[in-house]
Order: sequence, then C-alpha cells, then structure tokens
Amino acid sequence: MTSTPLPLTGERTVPGIPEENYWFRRHEAAYAELAGHCAGAVVLETGCGEGYGADLFARTARLVCGVDYDEPTVAHVAQAYPRVRAVRGNLAALPVRSSTVDVVANLQVIEHLWDQAGFLAECRRVLRPGGRLLITTPNRITFSPGRDTPLNPFHIRELAPAELAELLLATGFEVELLAGLHHGPRLRELDAALGGLIEAQVAVAVSGSPWPAELLAAVASVSTVDFLIATEDLDTSLDLVAVARR
Repeated sequence: MTSTPLPLTGERTVPGIPEENYWFRRHEAAYAELAGHCAGAVVLETGCGEGYGADLFARTARLVCGVDYDEPTVAHVAQAYPRVRAVRGNLAALPVRSSTVDVVANLQVIEHLWDQAGFLAECRRVLRPGGRLLITTPNRITFSPGRDTPLNPFHIRELAPAELAELLLATGFEVELLAGLHHGPRLRELDAALGGLIEAQVAVAVSGSPWPAELLAAVASVSTVDFLIATEDLDTSLDLVAVARR
C-alpha cells in the first residue's frame, strides 16, 4: 500500500516536493554524512519526522527505532518505511530503557525543544557507555542573524557553535566532532546568480507569489553533493553537525 505524503507544516521538510527540495537535500546531506556511525548499530532517532532519515540509517544499522510525538507522523513512518520501527513518544522522557542504544540521532530537532539540557540528559541515559549522539541544528549566527529570538516561529532556542559544544559538555558528553554545513561551489554560483538562494526562497514564501521559473529550476536541481561539511569556518556555517560520545 502506498503511503500518503505528509503535508508541509513549516516545521519539517518532506521529500518529493520540488519547491521544498533545497531544504530536503540540505537535511539529507547531514544524514548521509553521519550514516557511517550507524552501521551495525541499534539506532534511536529522536524526532524522526517524515522518516526518510531513519530509513537511510536503516540501510546499514542493525535496528532503527524512530520516535515522534505526532501520532499521524508515526503512522506514516510505519507505513512508508517498514525498515524503521516507529514509536510515539515524548522526547522529554524517551520510551527506552537505560543503556540500551548504540546511537541516538537528533537532526534538526533540538532547536524546537524547551528543555534542551534535559533532553540531552535523556539521550545520555539511553545510550550505552561509549555510545554516540549525532546532532544537527541550524547555526544561530547565520540562521537568525542579529536576533534575540529565532526567525523561525517553530524554533524555541537556536545555538551558535560554542553554545552547542558547551551544552553537550555540560550534559556529560565528550565532543568528538563539531562541524558546519556549507554551500558547495555550485550552490555558491546559484547564490550569486539569484542574489541569495535562501533569501529568494524566503521572499517567495513571504509574498505568496508564484515561483519564478529560474528559481524553481535552481531549487529542484539541488542534490546532497552540493553541500560541504567541514570543521573550518564554523561561525559562517548554515547548520551545525556534532558527534558526541557518552
């Protein structure tokens, strides 16, 4: 049975929508970069959303469980991605026994949470000794520049690179990797040609006007290889990518 695509809400991205392709590929690039940590592992994705990332991890993991609070989302994941064990649960109290998981993945979720330290403590609780937390989040410095509150109304608290590292260390994690996601050469060319690829998309969304053909073609052409993840120039990165060890 074919699953019904989840609607766009502004809080999550979903695959298969040309106008959404830039954000989907930007998120997918981080999943692809982090997937190697999941090979042969028991993986818990906290806030799995549409499920495409959990399914990517499931290609090589021993077991992937995706947790989300939204009941229709959990039903969608169970139907669309049979390799993923979908469970409804609250991230403030993960429905998993202590020291039972090899990898906890949390991609583009922590910025939505009120109690970030409490959530990280829960991640640490369910991880086995030596287990790893994989986390990505928008870089506050570039995502909401010059603002005290996040630009995205769904975000509670965004983090700068140093703030993410400090939060992980304070929760008892050892930070093994702190990197940033950037536009690669082709996206930088599109940035120059369109006067800012992200800004052009935001302008269309705010105005509600039809997509210009050139912009839609550019957005639809984006792939995961158009993004770079590196440990240099963290403050100018678009998203933060971290690997932390219990």
